[in-house]
Amino acid sequence: MSRTIFAIPGITTRCTSSSKCMKPLRISRERSQVSLHLYQQSNIQNARHASSSSSTRWKTRQASDPYAREAKVQGLKSRAAFKLLQINDKYKIFKRGNTVVDLGYAPGSWSQVAISRTQPNGRVIGVDILPAQPPRGVSTIQGDFLSPEIQAEVRSYVLDPERGRAKRKSIFAEEEDDKNQTTEVGGEAIAEHGYLESERQADLDLTKQKKADGTIKLEEEFSKLELDNMSRKQRDEAAGRVVDVVLSDMSEPWEQTSGFGKRSISDPYIRMMNTSGTPFRDHAGSMDLCTAALSFAFDTLRTDGNFVAKFYQGSEDKLFEKKLKRMFEKVYRDKPEASRKESREGYFVALRRKEVPKKKEVFSE
Repeated sequence: MSRTIFAIPGITTRCTSSSKCMKPLRISRERSQVSLHLYQQSNIQNARHASSSSSTRWKTRQASDPYAREAKVQGLKSRAAFKLLQINDKYKIFKRGNTVVDLGYAPGSWSQVAISRTQPNGRVIGVDILPAQPPRGVSTIQGDFLSPEIQAEVRSYVLDPERGRAKRKSIFAEEEDDKNQTTEVGGEAIAEHGYLESERQADLDLTKQKKADGTIKLEEEFSKLELDNMSRKQRDEAAGRVVDVVLSDMSEPWEQTSGFGKRSISDPYIRMMNTSGTPFRDHAGSMDLCTAALSFAFDTLRTDGNFVAKFYQGSEDKLFEKKLKRMFEKVYRDKPEASRKESREGYFVALRRKEVPKKKEVFSE
């Protein structure tokens, strides 16, 4: 009668006598260790192969994608530019001279479209948590948009109508700037602060001074008679509503699980652009970001302004659509041709912001 001493997949050692079992047992353990090592190596190779296959599929898809090829030809940051171009062709989002805030702007393709469609004299301010090279003519603020401090900085930036707009200087003005590059303090010449830091500090100082002097007043501080005697533009400016278009192409950050050695330095935004693979998580995250973007738009978007936001389809998008309809004259759902067919992404396009609704009315459940 035989009995099994040790068994692993593919290897089984048997013996018929207890006195002869020690040697086969030792051999079986050695074989099991070798087999386990080979099994682990096989798993690693399979994982590498899967990662390589995924990378190959991505490259193949990009190579056969007409929008990806055309983006390279036209010098656009990514194929996503064509989504906004198609939306603008259909709904006429932009006008010349508009002030546009692009939330989640990296890598910058939407900002490229916005700056090209608002010239001359338009301005685009991009906000993103990741560092990215801004397109020509676009001003950017790096930081987490969900942070109240960053939102306050964006509002402060757009309140100055001249900031972010192209300026033409004469030869004499340039010579005057060259003379003022240094400042004397205590008899010593010192270099001025960097341009960005000087701009930021000057803006904060000006805002504080205006508040102290009573030049800037909140909308609630005006009497009803004063508001009635103002034009719509004046009422918007009194409330800090000076933005013409708010764009949101934000995606919820998710932890990277693979591909750490690929495209992580040259294109760091790739880690926040892809979906997590869990539809409900992507949908819920997109709804939270859309709500944050709409709240910002309520505070900054002037009457008749427009709003475009990306979302992932799910059970909560109808509730968000109701909020949009309370705040805007027309609300559309769109999926541009440039969006991939397999993608669950969609875009809310809200046109002509209403002046009357209060914030509580818009965001009530």
